[in-house]
Amino acid sequence: MTTIGTPLSPHATKVMLLGSGELGKEVLIALQRLGVETIAVDRYDHAPGQQVAHHARTITMSDPQQLKALIEAERPHLVVPEIEAIATPMLEELEAAGVVRVIPTARAARLTMDREGIRRLAAETLGLPTSPHRFCDSLEELQAAIDGTENGGQGHRGIGYPCIVKPVMSSSGKGQSKIDAPADVKKAWDYAMAGGRVGPGRVIVEGFIDFDYEITQLTVRALDAHGQVQTHFCDPIGHVQVSGDYVESWQPHPMSPAALAESRRIAQAVTDNLGGQGLFGVELFVKGDQVWFSEVSPRPHDTGMVTMVTQWQNEFELHARAILGLPVDTTLKSPGASAVIYGGVDAQGIVFDGVDEALRVPHSEVRLFGKPESFVKRRMGVALVFDEDVEVARTQAKRAASKVQPKRV
Repeated sequence: MTTIGTPLSPHATKVMLLGSGELGKEVLIALQRLGVETIAVDRYDHAPGQQVAHHARTITMSDPQQLKALIEAERPHLVVPEIEAIATPMLEELEAAGVVRVIPTARAARLTMDREGIRRLAAETLGLPTSPHRFCDSLEELQAAIDGTENGGQGHRGIGYPCIVKPVMSSSGKGQSKIDAPADVKKAWDYAMAGGRVGPGRVIVEGFIDFDYEITQLTVRALDAHGQVQTHFCDPIGHVQVSGDYVESWQPHPMSPAALAESRRIAQAVTDNLGGQGLFGVELFVKGDQVWFSEVSPRPHDTGMVTMVTQWQNEFELHARAILGLPVDTTLKSPGASAVIYGGVDAQGIVFDGVDEALRVPHSEVRLFGKPESFVKRRMGVALVFDEDVEVARTQAKRAASKVQPKRV
């Protein structure tokens, strides 16, 4: 039996989120609806999640001593990482000492905080199909990996062109680019160095897979009535990315039965290994019935914002329920789609015109995240539309998003 204490009382159930952007904000709202006391942590003041939590704290989460001091001072029951740039070795230390429980586990947070840890787990430990890839610490190593001239040309076949370069640690496509020819290599390296979040420069270069489409397979590890972990799957989410950053998503994405079964086999293999409880966003490439593992996030996924109009329990509610040991339901309510609303300008405290026009689009909803500072390509909101026809929903979601006009004051 799960017991939840009253917020702001001596018996409160306290959950701390490390990272309080738009995804964290929705998790915090879901937790509050279940009577949980929430602590929103971010690297800047007035982050979206801090605007709705019981407590707001601002620290450098990649600083192990700052992180340790905050956790020891607040003493939450659960710590929920919502971004990658966190001092995960300190989380492992605190979890091992019994100070706190990390969601899904401190090991999972460490492995998934960078692309190297999770790619090595998937490809080398679990033997799952992935794109050919190398890890590089310099521009020279990157060029050699592409050309196949590492170690004097012995051993590895070159990645070749086209290929994809990403920082081993970044989020939302930052620092990611496609290389089509030798002239693009230095530019891609420099872009990756600018887009990486923490530490010295290291990249992954991946061979280009000629896939038909990519999906996010939301996977939930939750307790059953007997206290045993069961794996649940949401309907597959299709999405479009530009420079690695999601711009629209829809659910369900049509798949062959064989591809769907393989996607879920891969997703369960990865999440079983990572362990713990909660929702995972597993990204996969699909061509026909063939599926390749791409990445996994042990938390709600940006493409999964569509579930706010498509599922009876959206991804944030599923995550909140799963981490608290409560039952979950991944049933689809209606097909639907999401489309990103960008900032459009570099400014603080912008205003949004046209929200009324956006909401006149049939079956639409709008979420404005409340970020205090806008950038031209910063995600400031999302439009959501449900419709029995997923293609109609996609068209209407993009239409609704286009009606919202961010402006400087």
